[in-house]
Amino acid sequence: MLVRKLAKADNGVTLIEVLVTIVILGIISGALGRAVISYVKYSNATSDRLAQSHDAQISAAYFGQDVASFGMRDYTASGTPMVASVQLNAAYNAGGKTCGTAATPAALVRLLSDDWDSAVSPPALGTDVVAYYLNGTELHRLKCVRSATAASDVVVAHYVDPASPPTVTCVNGCGAADVPQVTLTFTVTRPAVAAYQVTLNGQRRQTA
Repeated sequence: MLVRKLAKADNGVTLIEVLVTIVILGIISGALGRAVISYVKYSNATSDRLAQSHDAQISAAYFGQDVASFGMRDYTASGTPMVASVQLNAAYNAGGKTCGTAATPAALVRLLSDDWDSAVSPPALGTDVVAYYLNGTELHRLKCVRSATAASDVVVAHYVDPASPPTVTCVNGCGAADVPQVTLTFTVTRPAVAAYQVTLNGQRRQTA
């Protein structure tokens, strides 16, 4: 009878196999780590760019609408000529047109417009005020309708760079009676992307 020896199974591993496994795992882990870091950086940059774009789009929509409709007239003069309706660096009660309270920050720009209240007889003339003011890094749009009490106060840009003060310019000068165009410029900044300058242009519908 032939007696065959059964080889015992060798469940162990050699030192060489362990070292090779460690090297391979190191290579794979390094590649995965770099991929994850790249993804996170890309994701943060994309998110910050979207935030900047959102600030630009929302503020542009509001500002264009406000400039299009602002303007006051002198109804005591012949032909009811236009009067100055833009105020820069204005307090809440500048020119006797109150919107907000003493706690309201000075506005970068205030746009004034006539508003006739047809609910009373005869219709009564009031003034609407739209004020853009900065509170920290937030650009606010404050609106009052024939009242000193704010009808709304919304943030139209969240990431304004306080180190780059916003500027307001007007065609013909902001103190003129006839101002056809108003421009508000500011910079928005986020950590993962370069600073972005936003220029809001508004075209006035009313003319002298």
